[in-house]
Amino acid sequence: MAQQKFLHQRPIQNPFSSSPLSNSSISNRPISLLSRNGLLILLALLVILGVFLPWAGSPLFPFPNRLSSSQSKWRDYSLPQAVKFVAKNGTVIVCAVSYPYLPFLNNWLISVSRQKHQDQVLVIAEDYATLYKVNEKWPGHAVLIPPALDSQTAHKFGSQGFFNFTARRPQHLLEILELGYNVMYNDVDMVWLQDPFQYLEGKHDAYFMDDMTAIKPLDHSHDLPPPGKKGRTYICSCMIFLRPTNGAKLLMKKWIEELQTQPWSRAKKANDQPGFNWALNKTAHQVDLYMLSQAAFPTGGLYFKNKTWVKETKGKHVIIHNNYIVGFEKKIKRFRDFNLWLVDDHASESPLGKVG
Repeated sequence: MAQQKFLHQRPIQNPFSSSPLSNSSISNRPISLLSRNGLLILLALLVILGVFLPWAGSPLFPFPNRLSSSQSKWRDYSLPQAVKFVAKNGTVIVCAVSYPYLPFLNNWLISVSRQKHQDQVLVIAEDYATLYKVNEKWPGHAVLIPPALDSQTAHKFGSQGFFNFTARRPQHLLEILELGYNVMYNDVDMVWLQDPFQYLEGKHDAYFMDDMTAIKPLDHSHDLPPPGKKGRTYICSCMIFLRPTNGAKLLMKKWIEELQTQPWSRAKKANDQPGFNWALNKTAHQVDLYMLSQAAFPTGGLYFKNKTWVKETKGKHVIIHNNYIVGFEKKIKRFRDFNLWLVDDHASESPLGKVG
């Protein structure tokens, strides 16, 4: 070990340099490991190693180990390479994940696998720990677009880290569109119950789901709804499908612009969703938009809180979003309560297997 090598190569210096002994000949002699002081120092080193070595491979360890050849390869893996590898029929399914979200990624992947679309999934890793873990278990299905983010701040809703994490989304999607691919984006606190692609009717530029809990008629309009009290709509940025059209690219560019003009602050703890809605509202006359069926793509505030509506629309649900609730443990408990936390008993169905 590096620390032990250091111990044998160099005499251990007296830490109290101001001591009168520091100028004596004693301070220049190596301390024997069998002496009392030597044994104490060796014991201290063993304690330090025992505390820190188990963390050496952890994403939280501040001094990462030397990269393996495979890790170096994934560091150089580019978005064009990754999209080309995973795309099927010109389409890629994208999610953005930081390390604390791996259990949710796995849960979502199980549901995607049940609809036979897992091979199209590209995980945009927001930290190197996620990049290495996913590609170790599922080579080629994760890419990191620098700079890497702090995985421990990126998951705290309302934090600047969370804003930085979500604010990168439109840029990722725009780059994929510029490469000429259709792209579906999903948050990973979602579960697929059916294949969503069969609900992407027509050839519109952008498809999205409403985030309002007010019940709509089953035959509701698919146009962008009217603005709410804040002067904008309440569309969810959690599930978006885009075609590589000029309209979809314009929408992403406007979203990026809105996020730049409305940055995070302590007074206004924003996320990316208001910016997405302003972009939708400001480009609606230039972009062919399509709002998906509420019964098929309900917001969590409706699906998890209105049992009567769920019963009346049984069999129509396609993707369920676990929003309108904050906190990992609360989300997991709610998924479990509705038999949607799949990783406990069905991890083998995920391309990642068991994670953690």
